[in-house]
Amino acid sequence: MTETDTSPSLNLVLIGMPGSGKTTLGRRFAIRHGLAFVDTDTLIERRHGKSLQELVNEGGPDALLAAEESALLALDRRGAVIATGGSAIYSDAGMRALGRNGFRVFLDVPLAELRQRLGDTAERGLLIRRGQGLDALYRERLPLYRRHADISIDCGGLDEDEALRTLESRVVPRLFG
Repeated sequence: MTETDTSPSLNLVLIGMPGSGKTTLGRRFAIRHGLAFVDTDTLIERRHGKSLQELVNEGGPDALLAAEESALLALDRRGAVIATGGSAIYSDAGMRALGRNGFRVFLDVPLAELRQRLGDTAERGLLIRRGQGLDALYRERLPLYRRHADISIDCGGLDEDEALRTLESRVVPRLFG
């Protein structure tokens, strides 16, 4: 597939765990289809002038969640690819807002594969409560991703090109059809 002739009226909204490929696949999809790309983590960092980890370190998890919800609610785009932060699903209001103008896709990657992709999570700005660990975070978030997604795409075992082709096959007809 190559650049598409017309822009969709909906956004493609990617949700999923950190390391699931939201930014990587989102950026590639946007380039291939001539769409704008928005990374909500980057929006938050620019708006606050600090990294996500600094926000967590200075204000705790609630500071990051509030900043994330504010960024989601302020997004006023159409026809863009939006890669959300992994914790976006904690904001029902933010997810509803994204769903009004977007098609929400959960990039589902098994926990073992996420562990390999993420490595050390200490500096990623993840909302992991003290003593929680990645396994518990995954179990906590999985039902929220599924609840907020319009569709889920199993990306387990797929390389980047295979995941992009799968994403395109599932969403291009809905966005451009």
